[in-house]
Amino acid sequence: MNGIENYLGFLLAGIIMNLTPGADSIYIITRSIAQGKKAGIYSVLGIGSGAIVHIIFAAFGLSVLLAQSTFIFNIVKWIGAIYLVYLGIRMLIDKSNLFDNEKTEFEKVDLWKIYHQGFLTNVLNPKVAIFFLSLLPQFIKSEYANNSIPFLILGGTFLFTGTIWCLFLAYSASFMTNTLRKNDKIGKIMKKVSGLVFIGLGLQLLIKKN
Repeated sequence: MNGIENYLGFLLAGIIMNLTPGADSIYIITRSIAQGKKAGIYSVLGIGSGAIVHIIFAAFGLSVLLAQSTFIFNIVKWIGAIYLVYLGIRMLIDKSNLFDNEKTEFEKVDLWKIYHQGFLTNVLNPKVAIFFLSLLPQFIKSEYANNSIPFLILGGTFLFTGTIWCLFLAYSASFMTNTLRKNDKIGKIMKKVSGLVFIGLGLQLLIKKN
C-alpha cells in the first residue's frame, strides 16, 4: 500500500505511543483542568498543528538536519524548554484566579493564545521530529525511502489516532474538574500548580538525554 508494509503493526505501535504519557498529554490535561473543555480542545488543535509540521519535515527529509546536527538539535531544544519555563513563571507570578476565564465566554484572542502555545510546545520539541524520523521508516519499504507519500500517510494516521486520544483527555480532565472551577481559592492554587508543571516540562526537556 503506497510503499507501506505492516500498516496494522504501525497502527498498533502508534496507538501505544499515543497512550504513553508525554509532554503533550500533560500540557493538554493541565490546560483542560485549569481552563475547561474549550481550552483543552484548542490545546489539542495547537499540538496537532505542530505535529503536522514535524510530519512534513520528516516526509521531505528536513528532520535529518536535527538528527545529524547536535548543535541545531540543542538550539531548538533550549528554545522549547525556555518557552515552557516562561509560561510556567508567568502563571506563578500572576495573582489572578486561574478559573476567571470560565466565568465569561473566552475571547478569540484567548483561544488563539492557547492554540499558539500548544503549537509552539510541540513544534519546538526536537524529540518529536526525531521520533517521526526514527519510527516511520521502520514501516516503509526500502525502495520507497525517497518517496514522501508513505511518510505522509503514516504520519497522518498517527496524527489522527493521537488527536482522538488527546480530545478524550481534554474532555475527561475538564469534566472531572467542573466542580473545582466554582471555588476561587482552588483556582489560585491550581494556577501555581499549573505553572510548576510547565516549568517541570521545560526542565525535563533540557535534562533528558537525547
